[in-house]
Amino acid sequence: MRKYELLYVLNPQLGAEGLTEMNEKIQNMVKEAAQNVEVDDWGIRQLAYEIEDQREGNYVIVQFESDAEFPSELERVLRINDKVLRFLVTRVDA
Repeated sequence: MRKYELLYVLNPQLGAEGLTEMNEKIQNMVKEAAQNVEVDDWGIRQLAYEIEDQREGNYVIVQFESDAEFPSELERVLRINDKVLRFLVTRVDA
C-alpha cells in the first residue's frame, strides 16, 4: 500500500446538490478501493486563471492509501467527467 493525495476542482455551477452528489460519487469510489481515507473540503475558492469560463471552483483534497494500480483508474474516471475542472493525483513520500 502506498500513500496518495488527490486534489480535484469541481465546477461550482452544479449548485449545492450537484456538488454534494459529485463529492459523494468520487469519495465513494476512493473509499471502495482504498484505506485510511481522509477528506478535506476547502469549499469554493477563486481560481488562479479561468478554466472553461469559470473563475471559481470547489476544491477538495482526499488523502488515501491504495495499491499502485488504483490512481491510474481514478485518473481515467476523473478525466472523462466534465464536471471536474482539474485534478491531480500525487504519491506522498513517507
